[in-house]
Formats: sequence, structure tokens, C-alpha cells
Amino acid sequence: MNRALRTAATGMAAQQLNIDTIAHNLANVNTTGFKKSRPEFQDLMYQTLKSTGTSQNPNVQQPVELQVGTGTVPVATLKSFAQGDIQPTQNQLDVAIDGEGFLQVRRPDGTLAYTRDGSLKISGEGSLVTAQGYLVEPAVTFSDDVSTISIARDGTIEATSTGGGDPVKLGQFELAKFVNSAGLRAIGGNLFVETTASGSPLLGTAGSEGFGELQQGMLESSNVDVVEEMVGMITAQRAYEINAKTIKTVEEMLDIANNIKRG
Repeated sequence: MNRALRTAATGMAAQQLNIDTIAHNLANVNTTGFKKSRPEFQDLMYQTLKSTGTSQNPNVQQPVELQVGTGTVPVATLKSFAQGDIQPTQNQLDVAIDGEGFLQVRRPDGTLAYTRDGSLKISGEGSLVTAQGYLVEPAVTFSDDVSTISIARDGTIEATSTGGGDPVKLGQFELAKFVNSAGLRAIGGNLFVETTASGSPLLGTAGSEGFGELQQGMLESSNVDVVEEMVGMITAQRAYEINAKTIKTVEEMLDIANNIKRG
């Protein structure tokens, strides 16, 4: 009986994590470049009550084991880096990555982070930065008299001054990708950092082999599917309810067992 109580409790805890993940996905349905998560579970260790080959009759062997499981445990939350819809913004500093790759961002502590959020800005010093003010790498600086900015599909950045003349090349985006993007660690602010699991970043030019192209005046939407998340929420709720029902059933069975002696 105690085993059943503990097993059902692990099931309820697992579904609570499932709901937490779904809630986070739905909360970020309008977050630029957001990548949804999916929890993964594994069954816990089994208690073997009778092994194969054992039998009271020496001429008969037990063909299968008698095992009882002890529940489930969360092992990971897997990020899906599937492409989100690309929406027009008409902002010349917005860029969407159509395909694989991340923009590189320099954090205040000097370390690099990676993002799919291409809603970029120009700082007071003329540097190209993210919405949080983090510098984009490689660094690009604009002069005070820039009137028009052009970003090509390969990431080349050109600007035209208010006085006219030919466009001047100011720099070029360099994209990063990883052998195992799912191994990246999300740190908030639409940023990811590399880990041992993700491997070191592989750098390249937008549009080259293995890297996506940049689209100016566009932003990548969240890849959260609201209908899919709602279905998952209903499934998790039902699973939570049935595990709670298991605990209630075990409690009723214990009451029956306790009342046998009294009767």
C-alpha cells in the first residue's frame, strides 16, 4: 500500500512539472524568438518480487519476472528549436533568422550569449545592441548622420548618410550554431549560453552552408502552438486527477484493512 502511495505521489509531482512547463510556454506565446520546452520523464527503479527461472517445481522455470514499478521522475526539459513564423515589422533594425543559427551577444561580464531575438537598437554611443542594451558581436557602430540602414541576407550591414551618397559597409553579422542546440541553457531575456552538452559554437556567415539567412524588417515569432499546449494541459490535468484518485483509493483500501480487525 505504501508503495502505491509513493508511486502516485511521483505521478502527481511529474504532472505538476508538466503544467509548469506548459504555463511557461503559453506565457511566452508572444515573445520574440521564444522556443518552447517539453518535459521528459523516465520510470523509476523496479522492485523484483520474483526472478525468472525460480519455481517451486524444479522441472518448471518462471518465464517472466514479477516486478513492481515505483513511479516516474523528470529527467529533462527539452527545448524545441523549430522555426517560428516570421512576421513583418517594417523596422529597419529588426532582423529574423530564417533557418539555423543564433545572433551573438556580449553580456556585461564579457561572456557571450546567443539569441534568436533580432529586435535590435542603436545605443547612445552608436553601437548596435539588443533591447537589454547588450552589444551585438561582431560590434557595429553607426555615425550620427545615418539615415538608411540596409541589412542583406548574408548579414552585410550598409548605411546611407543624410547627405546622400553611396551606401557604406559598416560590418557583417556572424551567426553561431551548435552541434546540440537542445543542450543550450536558457538564462532569460531571450538569451542562451553554451554548456558542455551543447558543445562550442560553430561560427559562419548567414546564408552559407548550414546557416539561415537574415531578413530585414522581420522578426521571428514564438514557436509555441497554443492548441497543442491546451491539449497537453488537459492531458496533464487528467493524469494528475487519476494519480490523486489512486491515492484516495489506496486510502480507502487501508481503511477497509484496518476495519477487518475491528469487525
